[in-house]
Amino acid sequence: MQNSELKSRALYAAKVFRSLELNQDDIALSIGASQSQVSRILSGNAIRSSRLFEEICIYAENLNKKTSSEAIRSNKELVDALADTWDGTPAHSKALASVIRSLAVLSSPEVKVLSLKSKVSK
Repeated sequence: MQNSELKSRALYAAKVFRSLELNQDDIALSIGASQSQVSRILSGNAIRSSRLFEEICIYAENLNKKTSSEAIRSNKELVDALADTWDGTPAHSKALASVIRSLAVLSSPEVKVLSLKSKVSK
């Protein structure tokens, strides 16, 4: 991915977080990073592709319900879990997709934002 694409993703993530009124401390707490790391990435300056960069961008995409297919395919843990679980049949594919979609209720933006704000206020 080119530097301009990385910068664009970082600035998009920052915009999503601002729209949800999440500050850098909230984001850092949620993904297990420091506030300074989050700040460096969301500023769009001196960006390089890294595990943390991807986690921040994917977190923003998920909060905004617009995770890209590329981000999903690049998530080795998810792809490996599907490869280990799926038996290759269309019926099983449909069943796995139903299970995965049912998990969305656990990660709705409203639930995440409320959860984060309650953690921060404690």
